[in-house]
Amino acid sequence: MLGMSANSVSYNDQGSVESGVDAAQENSNIPVSISSGGAAFSLFSADYKKNEDLKEMLESSKESLKLEAMKRIVGLIAKGKNASELFPAVVKNVASKNIELKKLVYVYLVRYAEEQQDLALLSISTFQRALKDPNQLIRASALRVLSSIRVPIIVPIMMLAIKEASTDLSPYVRKTAAHAIQKLYSLDPDQKEHLIEVIEKLLKDKSTLVAGSVVMAFEEVCPDRIDLIHKNYRKLCNLLVDVEEWGQVVIIHMLTRYARTQFVSPWREDAVFDENSEKAFYDSEEEKRVDQSKLYIMDPDHRLLLRNTKPLLQSRNTAVVMAVSQLYWHLAPKHELSIITKSLVRLLRSHREVQYIVLQNIATMSIQRKGMFEPFMKSFYVRSTDATHIKTLKLEILTNLANEANISTILREFQTYVKSQDKAFAAATIQAIGRCATNISEVTDTCLNGLVLLLSNRDETVVAESVVVIKKLLQTQPSQHSDIIKHMAKLFDNITVPMARASILWLMGEYCEHVPKIAPDVLRKMAKSFTNEEDIVKLQTVNLAAKLYLTNSKQTKLLTQYILNLGKYDQNYDIRDRTRFIRQLIVPNEKSGALSKYARRILMAPKPAPVLQSAFKDRDRFQLGTLSHTLNSQASGYLELSDWPAVAPDQSVRNVEVVEPVKEAGAPALGESKPAKSDEKFYSDSEEEEEEEEEEGSSSEDSSSSSSEESESESESEENSDDSNKSSSSQSEKSSSESDSEKKKKTLKNKKLQQQKPDSKDRKQKNGNTVKGESESESGSESSSSGSSSESGSESGSELDSDSDSGTDQKKNTKSKPVQSKPVTKVEKKEVSLLDLDDCEFLSVEFP
Repeated sequence: MLGMSANSVSYNDQGSVESGVDAAQENSNIPVSISSGGAAFSLFSADYKKNEDLKEMLESSKESLKLEAMKRIVGLIAKGKNASELFPAVVKNVASKNIELKKLVYVYLVRYAEEQQDLALLSISTFQRALKDPNQLIRASALRVLSSIRVPIIVPIMMLAIKEASTDLSPYVRKTAAHAIQKLYSLDPDQKEHLIEVIEKLLKDKSTLVAGSVVMAFEEVCPDRIDLIHKNYRKLCNLLVDVEEWGQVVIIHMLTRYARTQFVSPWREDAVFDENSEKAFYDSEEEKRVDQSKLYIMDPDHRLLLRNTKPLLQSRNTAVVMAVSQLYWHLAPKHELSIITKSLVRLLRSHREVQYIVLQNIATMSIQRKGMFEPFMKSFYVRSTDATHIKTLKLEILTNLANEANISTILREFQTYVKSQDKAFAAATIQAIGRCATNISEVTDTCLNGLVLLLSNRDETVVAESVVVIKKLLQTQPSQHSDIIKHMAKLFDNITVPMARASILWLMGEYCEHVPKIAPDVLRKMAKSFTNEEDIVKLQTVNLAAKLYLTNSKQTKLLTQYILNLGKYDQNYDIRDRTRFIRQLIVPNEKSGALSKYARRILMAPKPAPVLQSAFKDRDRFQLGTLSHTLNSQASGYLELSDWPAVAPDQSVRNVEVVEPVKEAGAPALGESKPAKSDEKFYSDSEEEEEEEEEEGSSSEDSSSSSSEESESESESEENSDDSNKSSSSQSEKSSSESDSEKKKKTLKNKKLQQQKPDSKDRKQKNGNTVKGESESESGSESSSSGSSSESGSESGSELDSDSDSGTDQKKNTKSKPVQSKPVTKVEKKEVSLLDLDDCEFLSVEFP
């Protein structure tokens, strides 16, 4: 009962007044349910009539109640609660006209359509209608729900919906179509060929929203169809920076595989690679002398990929940084790898899970290229707050980075780590010391002495690990370290860890000739406690007895027989078998064959010293940053990187033919003919006549006048335009000679205009809409020497529309134009630009 009331109160807190009334009604029904079901029922079934108020709200006629109910239901799903029983009530509202309500219904259906397939199928016609909805979010949600219904019957409907959505105007819907491809392929793999056609179409999409999703679909459906990527390779490289983060990760991994099949390896040992740039390679005379067979010239597409992924090293998403790092590791020349170092070290400040993955990849890299991370060695020092698995990985990296120069610093760090309270970490540190001792011969003795001192440590795990590591180190120089073997024999009684005791017994048996007095005594002690030892210790005891029997049979014959008899009846069958085998091998009798003659050679054969290797040595066979690399075993779905091709495939397959529009193709022809025309072409012929009339009327007055005088002269010139048209042909030569200096000033003015005004204004001049405003700005800023040009500019818009008589006169005056332009062609050839181009088009419209 308490549970029921709490349930109703929680709904009352979340909802509106109406929901509170519903909750109260539910509370009023509680006594009935308790009396009918009994007290026990109320205790263990607190969810009786659960979500009843939500069902009533969904069946209400008010849109606000339905919307409130759907918000609560989506909230329940977000919290992980099961809301599947509301499916019938929710699916009734799938055809609602309220867009907000419909969105929430689709969110619910995506979650539960797979569980309630029969009910979802009843609404399939509604989903198909929603695919034509004007709202892109509704179209995308309908496709998402449709692809979530995992029923083979509707595969054709899904296929049709995906094909239609792939050509949708909205990139969001096309992105959803790319996601649906993977769902349909998992439902019906027979649709692969049809889906590949859709993928091929979507790969050509230029939207950054679609790129990542369609590449993910490509990786799932047809990762081996590299030919689909050829034409889209450069586009994907250029779009990469603008794609969303998870799309970047998918595209980078796909392009890594693609590049390994299409480009030649930049890692050839004898190759001479350009360290700076390709231009410097050809400019430098010394490198020209290098044998041509050793030259390596990187494919431009290979360089494009490296150049476009480099900025992503600054991404805030750690997965993107890791993806770019693995791309550089697998594709970049070795001298360019250093740029990924700082980015990877930066990721070590992130969360523990991120640190773990990044450190695993750094551990693999540091085995092959120590120099990359050596400057950042302090970043791998262990902190007390680090988890054990993080500490172990940092220890691994420090051991990989160790060399003659920094070994003293690293060993000082290790001394601190050995004292750690984390026993597993302390044991791993001792193993790391052993690896440093084997890899760097200068410190082998120092490490051995340090490990011997650890044998007196109070902690058993430290002592045991020290014994194991010392045993491995002594195998390199056993004759020089007999004192250490004696010291370990003295500590034998105090050591209780089975692995450590077994290691000491193995050392005694292997080097019994170096300690002839101590080894028999150790065997005597073991004979006493044989039955109480662990199996691994018993096996080494049998081995020690056999070796001493062969080297010192006088002292140890009876002890060996006693131990062999104990082992013969041991509970462990491995020990029983080993005992019987050793007896037949070393004790000669009538039944023993020729094998006993070689017993000494078999048991006392020299053993090669063990090589202490990194646990990450073999992980480089997997692509960095993948699950397989993390697990060190091939995971399902892992795609192996192919080897570099010996000869580069044809790079022309990545060329894309660009078909230019007709207008663009015709533009250069206009540009070629422009230099022959003078700058005066910017103005129409009727405007030039008015200029000449103004010059004649003013009788060679001084050309400096204010903008107010210009406006008055405009009105006068309009009245006398007919007279000026008649006399324009006779005055054209005079005006050209008089205004020669003025035209030079015009050219300087046009230069300034071209620098200051954007191209958009120049384009607008084609329609004659902005010429007037432009001339006014010129008159305000320039001196009165350009007054005539500003007047003609301001009048052009009105005269072209109003003066019908000027059309015939303009045709006549076009013939006289070249005469005017001759004196200034040399000066104005360079000034012909977008202004003239626009005017040429303007004139072509004026005089067809």
